[in-house]
Amino acid sequence: MKKIIAILLAAVTLSAAVFAKPASTKVGVSMPTKDLQRWNQDGANMKAQLEKAGYTVDLQYAANDIPTQVSQIENMITGGCKVLVIASIDGNSLSNVLDQARKKKVKVIAYDRLIMNTKAVSYYATFDNYKVGTIQGEYLVEKLGLKDRTASNPVYMEFFTGDPGDNNINFFFGGAMDILTPYIKSGVIVCPSGQTEKAQAATLNWSTEEAQKRMENLITSNKYGPKGKKLDAVYCSNDSTANGVTNALLSAGYTAANFPIITGQDCDIVAVKNMLKGTQAMSIFKDTRTLASKVVEMVDAIMKGSKPPVNDTKTYNNGTGVIPSFLCEPVFGTKDNYKALLIESGYYTEAQLK
Repeated sequence: MKKIIAILLAAVTLSAAVFAKPASTKVGVSMPTKDLQRWNQDGANMKAQLEKAGYTVDLQYAANDIPTQVSQIENMITGGCKVLVIASIDGNSLSNVLDQARKKKVKVIAYDRLIMNTKAVSYYATFDNYKVGTIQGEYLVEKLGLKDRTASNPVYMEFFTGDPGDNNINFFFGGAMDILTPYIKSGVIVCPSGQTEKAQAATLNWSTEEAQKRMENLITSNKYGPKGKKLDAVYCSNDSTANGVTNALLSAGYTAANFPIITGQDCDIVAVKNMLKGTQAMSIFKDTRTLASKVVEMVDAIMKGSKPPVNDTKTYNNGTGVIPSFLCEPVFGTKDNYKALLIESGYYTEAQLK
């Protein structure tokens, strides 16, 4: 009898082992802030797709505070995360904490913002950020008719880009300026403030408020206005800076009828609403669902010991070497194509844009 019971117990144990669900791998996802809509969507898309693929996800937002992000990443490492997906606040500030990850053989995927000066970064997933800038620049060339202008009939333009600690501005601003600089040199584009250098155009934390303050100062010092000095366009690297510029221009009396051309990036809800109102001309659309799915493929490959998908092994050097990268394709949205791009694709609903 005892022998029969022992056999039955062994069978039950074996059965439990066979049918027990294995513990899922834990993945840490660190996003910079909840204050910008795009990071909320990035985090939510990442979490949903990773969980659908069977992973346990520790998603944290760092309130644009570097010590908070460092602490959250430390907790992810000690909490058993095998892979970290990190959109850094400042790409130069994570070297020490990621040394801990490297020592524990935790793989790191830099998400959308390249993490600098650390050998801990294994892969980089982003959009083609140089192309983002060139698309914005080419849009301005077309809409302002720059190819048909001369220095006797110039356009007047100001320039805004993002946080100086974000390596992406080298590509956004660099791509745009590669397109626009020949027109500046020929006098077809005039920047009355003279602030055409990256450091002069930078906006701390990509802050809407900081962009608004700077634009207000430019309006005052250069006497821009519907009845004042002419302003044809403001190059903005993204929607949060564009929103600050737009707020300042509205306060100065501009309306949709005479609004300067404003560029942007991310197709944030506020930006799309501004496009529909006629106070922002365009915004680069970077479908975070596409980027999230690519990151899931990378995580899967890492955990299976195979090679993650990459399509660029030359461009992105973080100071320790070139980081294998996957670059998704950006496109741009306007009031003319937003329905097909954003509504019909399921990214937004009509109600969200009202």
